[in-house]
Amino acid sequence: MSLVLAAIDTYAAATPEAIALSTPSATWTYAQLREVVNRTASALFAFAPLVRPGAPVAVRLPNGLAWVILDLALIRLGWPSLPLPGFFTPAQRDHALADAGATLLIEAADGQGEGRIVVADTPLVVTPCLTAPVPLPEGTAKITYTSGSTGQPKGVCLSQAQMEAVAASLVEAIGADYAGRHLPLLPLSILLENVAGLYTTLISGGRYHVLPAAALGLDNPFRPDLAALAGAIAAEEATSLIVVPELLRALLMVMTFTGARFPKLNLVAIGGAKVSSQLLSQADALGLPVYEGYGLSECASVVALNTPAARKVGAVGRPLSHLTVEIAADGEIVVGPHPFLGYAGGELNAGAVRTGDLGGLDPDGFLRIEGRRGNTIITAFGRNVAPEWVESELLAQPEIRQVVVFGEAQATLGALIVPLLPDMDEAAIAQAVARANQALPDYAQVKRWQVRAPFDPAAGELTNNGRPRRAVLLSRHNDFIQASQQEPT
Repeated sequence: MSLVLAAIDTYAAATPEAIALSTPSATWTYAQLREVVNRTASALFAFAPLVRPGAPVAVRLPNGLAWVILDLALIRLGWPSLPLPGFFTPAQRDHALADAGATLLIEAADGQGEGRIVVADTPLVVTPCLTAPVPLPEGTAKITYTSGSTGQPKGVCLSQAQMEAVAASLVEAIGADYAGRHLPLLPLSILLENVAGLYTTLISGGRYHVLPAAALGLDNPFRPDLAALAGAIAAEEATSLIVVPELLRALLMVMTFTGARFPKLNLVAIGGAKVSSQLLSQADALGLPVYEGYGLSECASVVALNTPAARKVGAVGRPLSHLTVEIAADGEIVVGPHPFLGYAGGELNAGAVRTGDLGGLDPDGFLRIEGRRGNTIITAFGRNVAPEWVESELLAQPEIRQVVVFGEAQATLGALIVPLLPDMDEAAIAQAVARANQALPDYAQVKRWQVRAPFDPAAGELTNNGRPRRAVLLSRHNDFIQASQQEPT
């Protein structure tokens, strides 16, 4: 049986009045959650004649009680799920549906019609998908679509046991005492929030407190309303969050310039990209309890995490207990023993995963990340530079919002820079770059840059969780990059 469902059943019997889910206007106890999950599973079973055995059911909903309940009901039924992020373009959505062979699509209802169900007072419409059957690895419970820097995204197939092993290991590493009120900021359709946020909270008996994106100032997650975001975290008395580096920078900015503080927060987990030590030091100085981690979709979201009991700046924490982590001879991080099942319609995964990330393990067992194997820049002087390292120092400067570093086969490094404010003075950017360069050796310093508009996810310039798509961005600035190569050093 699912570990998450078993935990809900246990808490429903032992502490039936404990709150499992809530919004600012409603609460659901563990007993009520168990009931509504079972009722929703029964309602979904009415569509069983339309469901191909083993084919996934796609869910395209914003964060909310309905998303959570549907996810748990699909687990109860044993039907694989295919979460579709709201920021997917129609083309991305159609690709995922066809690539995974989705059999049904559940969305918010926009009027009267057939195929409707109501979950947590939310009317939904269930539509058959006219897709061809796609072979999936046996035991697939969820398909999550990665968003690499190039090419079509792949559907990563995970079993329920693989996802719940991550959640259980996180509870073990952090401690159930930290199970308070978790406020999701990332989309639930992203594996990191689904597994490390929702499943971990429910397994540990905590309260998952869901707000709509507008109430969080996250209608556009790539351009958050900072005042609304900070206000919601404080007003809703969140005790834990999961953020990506851009959201952390936003919170630190609000704290610095407004004096806002979040006394209830005791755990802010950060992942998705390399975080500079300067940014973490700023968080420490402002009293924000930030713990850096590392993971990937092929490992069901989290591989390693710093915790309140074991933290080391510059590392992404110790690996979770259910995983093995080794460093190959070429420096690539290899995670085992069997973190995912394989890809939708593609090859099965029989063992450990080569992550494509470069790093090392220190004598205390902490994992350090040095960059992506495929991203490594080799300068004209033969020096290897991980661009993530340089970018993390640039992003630690308050004037810089987004950046991509380049310099393959060039004498010096360059950068595409998005300033914090669109009309920011060029001199301010120059000072920010100079400060970042002080923390870098000469061969890794940025000598030239071009200011540009914010990276556009709709144009394919950002991945699902906000990481820049390097190949796309660099191709669109090829003239500047080539001109940089011709300039004297």
